[in-house]
This record gives sequence, C-alpha cells and structure tokens, in this order.
Amino acid sequence: MPMFQPLKRDGLVGFEGGGDGQVLDLDTAVKDGLLGGVNGGGGVVDEKIDLKTMIKELDLQDIPSVFICPISLEPMQDPVTLCTGQTYERSNIHKWFSLGHLTCPTTMQELWDDAVTPNRTLHHLIYTWFSQVRVDEETLRGCSRTSHRDRRGSSHGEEDCCRRRRRLCRLFSLGPFTSHAVGSEVVAILVSLDLDSDSKSGLMQPAKVSLIVDMLNDGSNETKVNCVRLIRGLVEEKGFRPELVSSHSLLVGLIRLVKDKRHRNGVSPALGLLKPISAHKQVRSLMVRVGAVPQLVDILPSLDPDCLESALFVLDALCSDMEGRVAVKDSANTIPYTVKVLMRVTESCTNYALSILWSVCKLAPEECSPLAVEVGLAAKLLLVIQSGCDPALKQRSASYSSCVVYIIQTPCLFPNANSQGQSNSIKFISLALMMVQWSSICEMS
Repeated sequence: MPMFQPLKRDGLVGFEGGGDGQVLDLDTAVKDGLLGGVNGGGGVVDEKIDLKTMIKELDLQDIPSVFICPISLEPMQDPVTLCTGQTYERSNIHKWFSLGHLTCPTTMQELWDDAVTPNRTLHHLIYTWFSQVRVDEETLRGCSRTSHRDRRGSSHGEEDCCRRRRRLCRLFSLGPFTSHAVGSEVVAILVSLDLDSDSKSGLMQPAKVSLIVDMLNDGSNETKVNCVRLIRGLVEEKGFRPELVSSHSLLVGLIRLVKDKRHRNGVSPALGLLKPISAHKQVRSLMVRVGAVPQLVDILPSLDPDCLESALFVLDALCSDMEGRVAVKDSANTIPYTVKVLMRVTESCTNYALSILWSVCKLAPEECSPLAVEVGLAAKLLLVIQSGCDPALKQRSASYSSCVVYIIQTPCLFPNANSQGQSNSIKFISLALMMVQWSSICEMS
C-alpha cells in the first residue's frame, strides 16, 4: 500500500504515491471522476471561457455562499486566503489593506502576516460550478423553446431543475481520495444546494459519510457545522440507515461541538442532529459508552431554550434503556439541574425534565427521591399543578407529588420531615392534590 504525502504542484495540494509515482491533485481528481464528473463522469467543461464573463452573463441569485466574497457580496473571480483562514476576492482585500486596515474583515482579528495565498481549489470549484450552470442554462433555454411548442413548459422546467441538482451533486461529490481541503469546500456547496432524494441517496454511502465525519472532527468550525447540517439532511431521508451514524467518531465530534465554548454556533446544529439519531437503540447505546450523558447534563444550565429542549429530549430518550437510565442517574448534576428546569423555560422542557426525574427516581427511589426533595422538587411540582399547562402534565405532576409527600413523611427516607419548612410543603402539596382531584371529578360529571 503506497503512503500518500501532501504534494504541492502548481499551487494545488495533492497526494503523491510512494510506489508508483501517482500524482493526485484537484485537476486529475475531477478529470478521473474521483470528485465526480459531469455527463457520466467524463470530466468538466474546459476552461476556455473567462470566469468573469460567465459571472456577468449568468447573473445568478442562488450562488453558493462559499463562492461569495464577504466584502463585496459578489462571486469571487480570484479568491485569496489570509493567514486567518478567511477567503476574499483579491482586489477587495487589497483595497481593504490600502485603507490602512490590518485586520481580517470577517473576524476582525489582527493579522500577523498580510500575505495572501491564491485559493486555487476554490477557484477551480467556482469555475466548474459556473461552467456547469452555463451548460444547464443553455439546455433549459432549449427545453423552454420546445415547451412553448408543446405547451408543457412547467414539467420540462421542473425536470430540468431536478436534473441540474443531480448533476451538481455528482460534480461536487466526495470520493475516497478527496482531501479535507477540497472536501470542506464540497460540503459547503452541498449544504447550500436544495438536494433532492436521489442526490441524498448518493451521499448515503458508508465511505462518504465516513469522510464527512472525519472533516467534522478535523475541520474548521465552519466546516464542522456544515458537516453536521449535511448529515442532518441525510438522516431525514426515508432510506436512511441507523448504522451510518452509529459511529464513535461522529458522536465524539458532536459532543465536542456542544461543549465548545469558543464557537457557540455549533451547539444548536449538533444537538439538532443528536435529537433524531437518539431514536435508534444502537446509537443510544454508543452514546452511553462514549460518555455523552454527563457531558450533556453538565451543559444544561448554559443552553438557550431551544437547545435546552433538544438536550432534555436526548437525555429522556437515553432513559428508555436500562444502561441509559443508569448513566443518567449516576451523573451527579442530573437531579439538581433537571429540577431547576421545571417551570422555568417551556412546557416541553418541563415535560422532558419530569420524565427524566421519574425515570431515575423509579430506578433508585431511596437514593434519588430524597435528593430531589432536598433541591426543591416539592415546590416545583406545586407550581406545575397550579399553572395553566397541559392537563396531562398537571396530572403527572400530581402523581409525582403523592410520591414526594410519602417520602417527606417517611423518617428513614427523609430525616428532616418534622421541620417547619417541610411540614408547610406537605400541606401545600396535599392541598394542590385535592384541587386536582376535585377538578378531575368536575370534568367527569
């Protein structure tokens, strides 16, 4: 097996085979179909037409965002990359420097080096994309003329749009020899496209998902977020197979994103992917084994309402299996953090939190129930019962309250039962229980 090492040739990063002298860069990868070709994989359009001319001719509105210069918000014709990793149109960044700025326009970081590096990978992808769109535009115009004669323009247009998406997906596909530098650009393009089911099915191959997961762990923050969004789109497809995401590396990468305090833009996408994949038992089992439970529990106080709901959903799903319940119970902060959530955010969060508490208290009542009472569960349940939330949720809280009263009144479980504060809690909860029972009787009559 030849060892592949990075090789720079004409400004492009490729690979060199140690045994047969094979050279693989972006040009040969596209030509040989490793990155995917058009017209059946037979290569890309020859670079005979100037990129600037094509951009002016097409004047498109739905250009992938990765092709847009952050300064001018126009497609880049000569992309260059700064030392911060951000890419701009050469003329725009030079004008920025000429105005005396010594920072990166996007991140506002001070530049330790004002040199710019031509991004030939991105330039090639931009040219290839515009070339293919230009070909498709000509095809579309031909179909449009035919459709006027046949009075079937609508169906022709829809079919052509679907065909274009499939071609672009093949063009910017992921192969076994795709480097991470090229792959990150490809993923950004794929995320920006409205892929149909056929295109997504083509991406749902173990080798391609594995490459995406590798970039999720090793890429920049932007690449990681794009990888998560791309996988999320695949998970939502009917033909999705759970084994595609039953990956130690994927779960570790998602947990790292959730815990990343420097880049908070990855928290919501990561939790948004954990939510649907936690529906599969084999994924839940793997989540427990990689130590995801205490990591998710510990971040609960720092999450916004939407992210908090997703995290509680995942923890509640983990409680559906014995190993998950044990892991949730053994996490030191599970009970205090979930009790704190009750009636503080959304009704869904309260529902998930109650379900988690019930699971751990049912698993180890003598250990967990007194602790829940100590951190204020009794008062929280009273708030739920007296609120205007869903009747089913109020009824569940009333059932939990009965257990709490029993715990407080049992000296061996709760030694502080005779204190004045706990005695008042018993009276309040008992009164609330009577109100709920009376309300139920009135509704039935």
